[in-house]
Amino acid sequence: MRKTLLVAALFAFAGSAFAAPVTYKIDPNHTNVLASWSHFGFSNPSLNFGQADGTIVYDADKISASSVQVTLPLTGLSALADQFYDHLTSADWFDAAKYPSATFKSTKVEAAGEGKLKVTGDLTVKGVTKPVVLDVKLNKAGVQPLAKRAAVGFDATATVKRSEFGLGNYVPNVSDEVSLRITTEAIVPKAE
Repeated sequence: MRKTLLVAALFAFAGSAFAAPVTYKIDPNHTNVLASWSHFGFSNPSLNFGQADGTIVYDADKISASSVQVTLPLTGLSALADQFYDHLTSADWFDAAKYPSATFKSTKVEAAGEGKLKVTGDLTVKGVTKPVVLDVKLNKAGVQPLAKRAAVGFDATATVKRSEFGLGNYVPNVSDEVSLRITTEAIVPKAE
């Protein structure tokens, strides 16, 4: 009986949770921010900005009331090789000692079709802020079965020019355009 009441309460909460703005905490364990580029045309390497920290506010009924704010600490940068990590975090590239994180803060969220959004926001990298538009797909909104709390998941893509952020070394031989692919899962924090 108690289990039935708990399940009923969870579904009632989930139904009401998606009818108004709900704030979710980004789960860094289930979030990848992948950047890839062409390296002299020989390869297309990528790196992951891990340890994402931030919030997503999602309102399924009024998309414009939704927002996202995320911080990507450069200590979470995964370049798959220690030497490459050291190179990328040096003063020649991200200058992690001076600029320890990158951030994104939305300025506008718009519906873009069934389960799709356009999220416009300010991306700050190496102390430079530029507008970026993310093409976003809602993967799922519902109760996360392990946590038994409301959760939401999205995939997103965008293209940025690294030279606009003071990262223009070797352009055009190493592509200026960097493709971003993002997947994230966020969950309603536990009540304290």
